[in-house]
Amino acid sequence: MGVVYLAILLATLGCMLLLDWRFRLFFWRDALSASVVTVIGLAFFLLWDIAGIAGGIFFRGEALVATGILLAPELPIEEPIFLLFLVVCTMVVYTGATRILARLRLRRGTEKAA
Repeated sequence: MGVVYLAILLATLGCMLLLDWRFRLFFWRDALSASVVTVIGLAFFLLWDIAGIAGGIFFRGEALVATGILLAPELPIEEPIFLLFLVVCTMVVYTGATRILARLRLRRGTEKAA
């Protein structure tokens, strides 16, 4: 039971990457830029977490579904995976929304011209 949360995080990350692959939104559109954005975003949020832990703001909760493996005090192994999912999900949603809005603007422009 201790790997449920980690398995769910990995499964949802996989689903985001499948959406990305299907619509060529982030990694499959520009792998180098996507990798840079992902690494910077992950590093930012990990530093944020470490600062919160050092400041006594963030604490690891006890959960039966978590592995219990810690990378550092109060930093479970699931946290970087969640942060990776957060960055990838945000960028897939952002690039998808940008594409949809661009198509809507294009449609409106062609309807007005006609």
